[in-house]
Parts: sequence; structure tokens; C-alpha cells
Amino acid sequence: MDVQERFGSKVKRLREQAGLSQDALAHAADIHRVYLSGIERGKRAPSIVIVEQLAKALGVHPGELFD
Repeated sequence: MDVQERFGSKVKRLREQAGLSQDALAHAADIHRVYLSGIERGKRAPSIVIVEQLAKALGVHPGELFD
């Protein structure tokens, strides 16, 4: 599994643990739901700005998205 897939898998796991839909997380992170779907599937490589927005929306430190 490459870094994009590992990152996307972690975002998806945290989103599900938080009980959020893709729509809800995308809205909270101020990104499009289709873009979030691509991230979770490992098909999109988010910028550091998007990583920070996702981390804030999930209530975690950005580094936790890479564990």
C-alpha cells in the first residue's frame, strides 16, 4: 500500500470512528465530497493545506493522519 492509500485509509477510519458521513466531513473540512472520496480511495494526493483542514475537521493533529 502506498502513502496515498495509507493516508486515505486513515482518514476514512477516523471519519467512521467519529460517526461522520463523507458529506459531513467534506463540509467541515471545506472540500468537495467527491475530492474526499478520492482521498479516501488513495486516488488523490491532498496538499498540506487540505491535510490540515481534514485534521481540524476530525479533531486530530495532522501528524495522526500519517500514523
